[in-house]
Amino acid sequence: MPTNPWPRPAVIAERVARALARLRRARMLHPAGRSFAGEVFVWGESGQPTGVRLLDRPGRYPAVVRLSKGTPTPGGWPDVLGLAVRIHHPTGRPFDLLVSSSCAAPGLRHLPLPRRGFTGTYSSIMSYRTGRRRLWLAALADPESPDLGHSLAGLATAVAANRPGLLLAVASAAGPWRPFGQVTLGDQLSARDDAALAFDPIGNVPEELWLAGPLAWLRRHTYRGSRRGRGASAQSGGSMGLTV
Repeated sequence: MPTNPWPRPAVIAERVARALARLRRARMLHPAGRSFAGEVFVWGESGQPTGVRLLDRPGRYPAVVRLSKGTPTPGGWPDVLGLAVRIHHPTGRPFDLLVSSSCAAPGLRHLPLPRRGFTGTYSSIMSYRTGRRRLWLAALADPESPDLGHSLAGLATAVAANRPGLLLAVASAAGPWRPFGQVTLGDQLSARDDAALAFDPIGNVPEELWLAGPLAWLRRHTYRGSRRGRGASAQSGGSMGLTV
């Protein structure tokens, strides 16, 4: 039987991502950002448990947080903003939660939304599965936290001055966001540490949770290609020694 001479779509996606990352010597997506030491405090989902222990049980975890611009556009121009949180769990692999600026409304939470300010709603866009349930995760503006600014320089200044935070929340496809914890931003990491960070939203998840949807395979291969193009691994950066 003759073999198919054309590469599979997944292979093409990985090769393109690797080539782009190698060309720009940086991440394929969200190359411009700022990274910070952080802490995640989970108070849990006692009323409506998700089935994911990390989300349902109270705990306090060291974290690394990166906020970024997607394109990036100049200065404070609108862009699809990104938030990545690496939550270090003492008994297993870290949880890499990657969310993008989006609408808060149930019908629109799966659509990226360009905006100017770093304060606002960030959604996982793609859903997660736990058992037979589908969940979306988000980081929401904390009404008691200072504003995060409208540029990367403004973001760094706001964090240095105020130690702001964001609320972590979960929702079903049509339900409201239910906060289950908070992430607090601390000391800014160096540019070298920021460049070394590499997140894996597919592999670095709690064992009860996995990304679902038709684009999960694309995310797996583009992120892997991007990491390989700049010589990083899925665990690069984000030492547990970092504190707020």
